Amino acid sequence: MSKRNPNIGLDPETRYVEIYRNLSTYEFPWDINQSLSFALFRTYAVPSIGKLLDETGAFTNDTQKRYDDTSILLELPLLDGFDSRNGKAALRRINQMHHMYDISNADFLYVLSTFVVVPARWIEKFGWRQLTAAELRASVRYYQTLGKHMGIKDIPDTFEDFATFMDSYEAEHFAFDPGARRVADSTLDLLASFYPSFAKPIIDVFSRSLMDKSLLAAFHYRDPGTFARRASEGALKIRARIVAVLPSRSTPLHVHDMPRIKSYPNGFDIPKMGTFTPGCPVRHTAATDSAGADEPAPESSPAN
Repeated sequence: MSKRNPNIGLDPETRYVEIYRNLSTYEFPWDINQSLSFALFRTYAVPSIGKLLDETGAFTNDTQKRYDDTSILLELPLLDGFDSRNGKAALRRINQMHHMYDISNADFLYVLSTFVVVPARWIEKFGWRQLTAAELRASVRYYQTLGKHMGIKDIPDTFEDFATFMDSYEAEHFAFDPGARRVADSTLDLLASFYPSFAKPIIDVFSRSLMDKSLLAAFHYRDPGTFARRASEGALKIRARIVAVLPSRSTPLHVHDMPRIKSYPNGFDIPKMGTFTPGCPVRHTAATDSAGADEPAPESSPAN
C-alpha cells in the first residue's frame, strides 16, 4: 500500500508553510535536515562567508552550540509560523546576529538559495519519492518569505532562478581560505561526533563522497575516489527504498527533538541563543522585530 501524501490538494501559494512543514517533519525529516547541513557547509566555501564565521569563533570554538542554535532558530518559524510569537522572536534573533556584521546582500541571497536548491536536489537524488511540482513551489515560497523577513533584496521568483543564481555564484566565488577550511573541519568533526568514535573515518569519507569536485577543491579536500562515491550514494539510495515501504510517519520529527541537538536539555531561551559581540548596541532581551515594533521577549521553549 502506497503512502498518502499529506500535501495533496494544498495550495502552494497560500499554504506553503504547512506544505513545507509536512515535508520537513513527516515526509523527509532526515533528508531535509541532512541536506540543509550540507547547504550550510557549501556556504563556507565562499571566502567572505567562511572567513567571517572563522573570525567570530562560533563555528570553531563552540561548534555544537552554533549548530544547535542555527537548527532551532531556523525551525521555529516553520513550526509556529512567521507571525507567531516564537517565529518572530527567532527571526529577530537571526537578524540581530547578522546586523552585527557587514554582510553583502549577494552573500545573504546565496545562503538563501542553498536552502532552496540543495534540499530539492538531495531529494531528487536520494529521496524515497520525488517532490511534486506544488511541493517544490511551496518550498520556494517558504524561503522567499524567510528572505523577506530577513530584509534580503532581489530574491529570485522561481526554483530555476534560485538554482541558476546558486550555481553561478559558486562558480564565481568558491575559493580556498584558511579560516573557511577551519570552519569546514570543525563542522565535519561535529558531524562525525554524532556517531560512535570508531565510525569517524567512515563518516569522513562518506561526507567527502557527497561533495562535488568544486567544493572539494575550495577546501583543498582530497577526492575520496569513484568507489567511495558509488558506495556512499548507493547506501543512500538503498535507504530511500527501505523508507518507501515503511509506514507513513504518524508523529512529526522536530529538529530540536533529535539526539544530535545537545545544548539545551532543559529548554532554550530564544533571545539568549546565538552569538553576541562585546559592546553590541542591540538590546537582546526585548529587541525590535523585523518591522521595528517593540515586543516582549518570548518565554523559554522546551527543547525536548
